[in-house]
Amino acid sequence: MSAPQLPTMGKWSTGICGCFEDCSNCWVTCVCPCLTFASNAEIVDEGRTSAFTAGRNYLVLLTFLPVLGATLYGCTYRTKLRRHFELPEQPCGPCGDCYVHHLCCFCALCQEHRELKNRHMDPAGGWRKAYETIMNPNGAAPIPEPGMARN
Repeated sequence: MSAPQLPTMGKWSTGICGCFEDCSNCWVTCVCPCLTFASNAEIVDEGRTSAFTAGRNYLVLLTFLPVLGATLYGCTYRTKLRRHFELPEQPCGPCGDCYVHHLCCFCALCQEHRELKNRHMDPAGGWRKAYETIMNPNGAAPIPEPGMARN
């Protein structure tokens, strides 16, 4: 059995308005966007930023500086995601990532979540699980490292 095919580098696997391709994430994002942002950010930052920290920061910015703070914070992670997978910017103007997060942060967060999930880096499991999936894509038992062994 072969591993599922990954989406093509340089191309989004779903569109910005494909929210209903993952209805459960769409619902969570509409009710509490900081949860989706938090799990996405942990994966995009490769575990350097915890989901708790990212979610808390996003919630504070969304509450007190929604137009400027949350938009800039969200677009920063979208830009990191795009660069990592060589994805094109949405044709929304010179600052596409910021426009997308400003005009429809829910759609942007859902698209980013789907992109990570489609590339086998499911944000729902956190960075540790995504890392294990990347390092061991077939789900085989890990090969022990050579070294001292118990007798």
